[in-house]
Amino acid sequence: MAAELVEAKNMVMSFRVSDLQMLLGFVGRSKSGLKHELVTRALQLVQFDCSPEVFKKIKELYETRYSKKSSEVAQPPPQQQQQQQQQQQQHRAEALPLHSSYDRGSAVARTLPAPNIDYPALYGKYLNGLGRLPPKVAKPEVRLVKLPFYTTLDELLKPTELVPQNNEKLQESPCIFALTPRQVELIRNSRELQPGVKSVQVVLRICYTDTSSPQEDQYPPNIAVKVNHSYCSVPGYYPSNKPGVEPKRPCRPINLTHLMYLSAATNRITVTWGNYGKSYSVGLYLVRQMTSAELLQRLKTIGIKHPELCKALVKEKLRLDPDSEIATTGVRVSLICPLVKMRLSVPCRAETCAHLQCFDAVFYLQMNEKKPTWMCPVCDKPAPYDQLIIDGLLSKILTECEDADEIEYLVDGSWCPIRAEKERSCSPQCPILVLGSSDVNGLLPTPTGNNGENGKAPADVVDLTLDSSSSEEEEEEDEEEDDDEEGPQPKRRCSYEKGLVSAC
Repeated sequence: MAAELVEAKNMVMSFRVSDLQMLLGFVGRSKSGLKHELVTRALQLVQFDCSPEVFKKIKELYETRYSKKSSEVAQPPPQQQQQQQQQQQQHRAEALPLHSSYDRGSAVARTLPAPNIDYPALYGKYLNGLGRLPPKVAKPEVRLVKLPFYTTLDELLKPTELVPQNNEKLQESPCIFALTPRQVELIRNSRELQPGVKSVQVVLRICYTDTSSPQEDQYPPNIAVKVNHSYCSVPGYYPSNKPGVEPKRPCRPINLTHLMYLSAATNRITVTWGNYGKSYSVGLYLVRQMTSAELLQRLKTIGIKHPELCKALVKEKLRLDPDSEIATTGVRVSLICPLVKMRLSVPCRAETCAHLQCFDAVFYLQMNEKKPTWMCPVCDKPAPYDQLIIDGLLSKILTECEDADEIEYLVDGSWCPIRAEKERSCSPQCPILVLGSSDVNGLLPTPTGNNGENGKAPADVVDLTLDSSSSEEEEEEDEEEDDDEEGPQPKRRCSYEKGLVSAC
C-alpha cells in the first residue's frame, strides 16, 4: 500500500494543470487555482482518500500524458524511434517504479475509457493543418427535470452513468467528493423543515440514461445507498389497493445530508443497484427544499392572471362558431373545488388546460408535496407548477358572490349566479292568490269579507287547475255520498293541504 501511495504521488507531481484539473474534477474537488494549489490539493487527496478508483484514474491520466507526448513529436526514423522508446522506458523505470500488477498492454489498460483530451491545446501549435485532428464533437448530456419543491444551488456531480464492472446482477458504484466551506455554511445556517431535516440539502438523483429529453427520477431495482459508513433510507413502495396492480415507488431525490461530513473531509457514497439491462445515471446536487406554502406565495406573486385577460378568454370560449349548429350562450363554472368539495379560496388552473373550471391552489400544492403527480383534477392532463395561473376574474367573483356555489359566464364576458333549485322554490317569482279560508293548519290569518263574518262557515277552496268536467263529476259523487250519510258534510274541492294556489 505504501508503494502505491509513493507511486501515485510521483505521478501527480509530474502532472500538468489540465491533468490536475481532470483528477480533481473526477472526485468532485474544486478545479480552480494556481498549479501549486492544484498539486497540493491532489497530494492531499492521494494521502488521505486514495481509493482504488482514484488510483486507477491517476494511472490513466499518467498514461494519457505520455501517449500525448509521443503523438506531439514528429515521427523519427524507425531505428532512432526504437532507441528513443528504450531510453524513455529506462528513464521511467528509474524515476518511477510502476506497480507490478499494472501492465500497459494488459486488458485493463486496453479497456480504459478514452480520456477527455483538450484537442485545441494539444494541436494548437501545428500550422497549415499539419497534424490537426477533426474537431471534437461534444456528446449530449443526461438532464433531469426541474422539481418545483427543490431549487438547485450547486451541481456537485453531473449525471454519470452507472457502469457494471462484471456480469453479476448486483453492482456497486462508488463516488467520492468534498463540500466547499461555502456549501457547508449554507447547510448549517439553513432553517429546519422539521426536527433534524435542513432546508438546504445534498441530494442524490437517479434517472434513466437518456439524452433525448429531460428525465424524471427513476430508481434501479435493488437500490441501496451507503453514505460513508451508514446506509441511507430510500422511499418505499405505495401500497396498492387494486388486485393485480403492482405497488409503485415514489422516485424522488434522496436526502444524504444527515449522514455526511459537514467539513472539508471527503465523503464517500456507494450506490448498490441491480443490473438488469437498463442503463441508469446518478447526479449529486446541493438544493434548497421548498414547502407548499412557499410555492403558493410565489404563485400569488408572479402567477395571477389579470381579470380582463380572463374575461377575454371567456369571450373567446363563447364566441359563435360559424361551423357549429348549436349556439353557445353561456358556460357554467362551479365555485366548489373538485379536489376537496369545498368552496374555492385560490382559484387556479394550468394555462394549457382548455376548460374554465378551476381547482384550489392550496390543496393542489399540498397534495403534490406529499405525492407529486402534477395532474389536473378537472381534465386529468399534466398541470405542472410552472404552468399554473390564478384566475383573477374568478377570484373577484368569489368575493362578490357569497350566496351561490355556481355561476354562469355569458357571451359578453359578464356572469350571473346560479342558485340551487330549493332556494328558488322557497322564493317564488309569481304572485300568490289566496282563495280559501285561513284556518287550514292555522297558517294564514282569517281574511276579511262577507264569508268570514259572524262565525259563518268558512269559504270553500277552489282548485283552478281542475277543468269543468272533473268538477261536475266530483259534485255528483259528493251528492251521492251526502244522501247515504247522516247530516251535512263539508265539501272538499282541492287536494292541497294549504290554502295557497300559484296563479302563474
